[in-house]
Amino acid sequence: MIWCSKCVLPSTRPNIIIDADGVCNACKYHKSKNDTKDWSKKKSELKKIFEKVKKKSKNNYDCLVPVSGGKDSTWQVLECLKYGLRVLAFTYKSPARSKLGTKNLENLISLGVDHIDYTIDPKVEAYLTLKALRAKGATGIPMHMIIFNMSKRIAQNFNIPLVVWGENLAAEYGTIKLNEIKDTMDKKWIRNFGVLNNTNANFWKDSFLTDKKMSAFKEPKESKKTQSIFLGEYIKWDPKKVAIIAKKNGFNYSTYSKIGIYNYADIDCDFISIHHYLKWFKFGFTRVFDNLSIEIRNERIERKKAISIIKKMMRKIEPKSDIKKFCEYTNISNIEFNKIIEKFRNKSIWVKKNNKWKIKNFIIDNYNWQ
Repeated sequence: MIWCSKCVLPSTRPNIIIDADGVCNACKYHKSKNDTKDWSKKKSELKKIFEKVKKKSKNNYDCLVPVSGGKDSTWQVLECLKYGLRVLAFTYKSPARSKLGTKNLENLISLGVDHIDYTIDPKVEAYLTLKALRAKGATGIPMHMIIFNMSKRIAQNFNIPLVVWGENLAAEYGTIKLNEIKDTMDKKWIRNFGVLNNTNANFWKDSFLTDKKMSAFKEPKESKKTQSIFLGEYIKWDPKKVAIIAKKNGFNYSTYSKIGIYNYADIDCDFISIHHYLKWFKFGFTRVFDNLSIEIRNERIERKKAISIIKKMMRKIEPKSDIKKFCEYTNISNIEFNKIIEKFRNKSIWVKKNNKWKIKNFIIDNYNWQ
């Protein structure tokens, strides 16, 4: 397990590569983006794309924006409205949508968009979520399949020429080849960075999850009539600045940071914490590491300070109340949940000494493991 010498991400994070100079590809992309990207030129390109789709759409929606009600989707909607686009917003309705998430989604809709709130059959969704946890140690697979595939399907059915996503996860959190980073989302991007664990709807079918029950999870055929872009590749994405813009337009922060270090991120769904908790077992890091790495790249914090913050926050890794809610939702006990996730503990980085699990070569020297 190797740690980036600039940020606090490990080599175990999917798609992170740490070069011989000790710096990871996500840090290098961020520096490259700041040093070489002509943002005024990219903004002009975005304006041309928007003008083109307005001509294409005529009296129809100009774009589809997949939203959760979070800071990023609020920002996406605001940018589209600023350019005069008629927006159809689409939301996958999480079975654990928080009260704050509901409030922020309502605020987003009030900005001036039509909106589809898509609910999956709760029996199908709970079954598939538990199956994904047991098979892949990943609870977010059903959610991501719905978001990616239904966005395409809705855009095609409504003849919408453009789908506008937020930041490019491949760029911001690490991609194996920097020269493969593109402005658009396609099948290859979803396969590599869509958090689907190399699965699709057919992979999950069984006697209960029939072809018909899995229809919403199926990937539609690609259509040349619909383009998908990352807004963050045309307008510089910074979570803190995006959150400030969203707040000025009615977005509500949480009173505390539930998962990472931000009190304005990951607050719309109570099951997001489960998704990030599992990374601790599989990869040896948490959402805190992701957040702090972004802060380091944006030069708001030094690496030494970031490590001291990690040390303080390590005692709050387990989201106990959310785990309880998840167990009730999937109809399993807390004991069974712990047995399942323990199967995914990565033994290539974790070792057991004196009845305590420890990570070899952890970022914090002489860490007091409990």
